[in-house]
Amino acid sequence: MTDTEASTAISGATPAAGATELGLPRRSYAKLAADESREDYSLRYAPHSFRRWSPSMVAGTALGGIAYLADFAIGASIVFTYGFSSGFASILTAAAIIFLTGIPIARACATYGLDMDLVTRGAGFGYFGSTLTSLIYASFTFIFFALEGSIMAQAMHQAVGLPVEIGYLLTTLIVIPIVFRGMGALAKVQAWTQPVWIIGMVLPFVVLAFNAPDAWGAFGSFGGTEGAGSGFSWIGFGLGTGVALSLIAQIGEQADYLRFMPAKTEQNKRRWNVAVLAAGPGWVIIGAAKQLGGAFLAFVALEAVGKTHALEPIAPQIEALKPWLGSFALPAAAVFVIVSQIKINVTNAYSGSLSWSNFFSRITHRHPGRVWYIFLNLAIALTLMEMNMFAALNKLLGFYSNVGIAWITAVAADLVINKRIGLSPKYIEFKRAYLYAVNPAGFGAMVIASTVSILAFFGLFGEYPEAFSTFIAAGLALVLCPLIAWATKGKYYLARPNPVNGPHVQVEDITATHICAVCETAYELPDIADCPVHSGPICSLCCSLDSECGDVCRKDTVAGPVLMPLPTVRVAHATPTDMTAGADLVARTD
Repeated sequence: MTDTEASTAISGATPAAGATELGLPRRSYAKLAADESREDYSLRYAPHSFRRWSPSMVAGTALGGIAYLADFAIGASIVFTYGFSSGFASILTAAAIIFLTGIPIARACATYGLDMDLVTRGAGFGYFGSTLTSLIYASFTFIFFALEGSIMAQAMHQAVGLPVEIGYLLTTLIVIPIVFRGMGALAKVQAWTQPVWIIGMVLPFVVLAFNAPDAWGAFGSFGGTEGAGSGFSWIGFGLGTGVALSLIAQIGEQADYLRFMPAKTEQNKRRWNVAVLAAGPGWVIIGAAKQLGGAFLAFVALEAVGKTHALEPIAPQIEALKPWLGSFALPAAAVFVIVSQIKINVTNAYSGSLSWSNFFSRITHRHPGRVWYIFLNLAIALTLMEMNMFAALNKLLGFYSNVGIAWITAVAADLVINKRIGLSPKYIEFKRAYLYAVNPAGFGAMVIASTVSILAFFGLFGEYPEAFSTFIAAGLALVLCPLIAWATKGKYYLARPNPVNGPHVQVEDITATHICAVCETAYELPDIADCPVHSGPICSLCCSLDSECGDVCRKDTVAGPVLMPLPTVRVAHATPTDMTAGADLVARTD
C-alpha cells in the first residue's frame, strides 16, 4: 500500500457506511457547539481551511493578549518582598526558563494546529492523563482572570468611586459578549485597543525619564519593604523565581492563538518562524520588562501612596502621569488599566472555556459548546475576587508554579528529548482512538515532580528546598519524562498504529476531507480516525464523545486495519476577509 493509499483507504472494497446506513443515529451537535465561528474548533484539530490568516496577523492577535497588568503587580510584589538585587535576578531567571520551555511547545501547536491540551495528550500524557492538566490550565485562567479583574476593579474605584465588590462583577460581565463570539471578536478587540495600550504603557516611563531621572539609580539599591536588604539573597532569589514562574502556563494561552497559524511553506517560512517565536515564547520578554517596569513605578510611588496602594498598578500609574497631566492623570490611568485588563481577560475567559470543554467532554462524553463553560470559568474567578485573593498574591502564585512548571517542563522534555531520540512518536497523536488512557512518561513525571516540589514548598525538606521548590519541579520533570519513557520503551504512547493519518501521510493528502460516519460532516484527514464500531472514519470529537464503544479499537482482539475506504470529498470554501470569518466545516445540526 502506498502512502497516499494509506491516507485515503484502508483494506476493503466497500465504501464506508455513514451512521444512517448502519442504522445508527446520526450525532447532531447543539447549535452553539456546531457554530465554528464561535466554537473555533475548541476540542479538535484546527483545519487548514480555517487557518487562513497571515503569520503576522496571528502573532499580533496573540501578543495583544499579554497586555495584562498582573506583571506590574507581580514584579512589584517580588521586588518589595525580596529587594531589587534578588528580585531582578528572579525575574530574569524565570523569563529564561519560560522562554526555553515555550519554544518547542509553540512550534508544535503552530505546526499541528493543536491547542495545549491536545499537544499534552500526545506528548507523554495520554488521553485521560491530560485531563488533569486541563484542570491545571483552567485554574491558571481563572486565577489570573481574578487577579486582572481585581486590578480593573481597583481602577474603577479610583476613577469613579465604584465599590470594588461591584467592580468585580462588572469586570466579569463586560468580557462575556466578546468571548462568546470567539476568535474573530477577540482579534478585533486586540487590534482596536492596541494603540491606546501602547501609549498608556510607554507614557509613564517617558514622564519619569524627564521628571525623575535619578529614580533608576535609587531603584537599583532598593532593599524592599520587608527588610530583605539591598544585597543578593539566595533564599529571596529562589522564592522570587517561584512567584515569577507562575506565569509559565501562559504558553497555553499563546497556543490557543498559534493553532491558527497557516502552514509553513518555503515562501513564508522566515515570517512563520519569527511569528511563532515572537507570539509563543517571545511573550515573556515583554512580560519580564513589564515586571521590572511595574516594580519601578511602584517604587517611585511608594512614598506618596504607601505600600498597599503601590502594589495596585493604578496608583503608581497616576503618580507617574501627574507631572505632565495633572488632574487628567486619574482618568488617563484608569482608561489605560481598563483597556489593558479587557485585553487580557477576554483571553483568560476564552482559554478557560477551551480548557473546561476539553475536561468535561472526556469526563461526561457531552459537548454542549465551548461558550457555556465561559460562565463556569467566570463564576470561579468572581468568587476568588470577592475573597480578595489579591492580598495573598505571592503565596498563591508560588504554590501554583510548582504544578504548572512540572506540567510544562514534562511536555517540553517529550518534544525536545523523547521525540528526537525515538522514545516517542515523531508526530503528535491526539485522538482517543490511538492513545492509552494514561502514559506514565509525561503524566508520571508531572505527578512525581509536582508532589515532591509541593512538599518542599511547604518546608518539609528545609529552608533552601522550600525556596527552590520550583527548580526541583522543573529538574525532576525534565529528567523523569525521558527516563520513564526509556524504562517503558515508549510502549504507552500509541495503543495501536495510526494507519489513516500517521507520519507516513503525504503533505498533499492532509487537506483531503472525509465524511465522519457519525455526524456525517466533512473533516480534514488529521482530524479523522478509523472506527470498527461504525465501520468507517470518525472525527476526533465524535470519537471523544462516544460513551458506548467500549474502546473496541484499542482491544487486542481487533487486529490490523479496521476501516473501509475513506470516501474523499473536497469542500469549497469561501475566503474570509478578516478574523470574524467562521469555519466552513461545521458539525451539522438538525
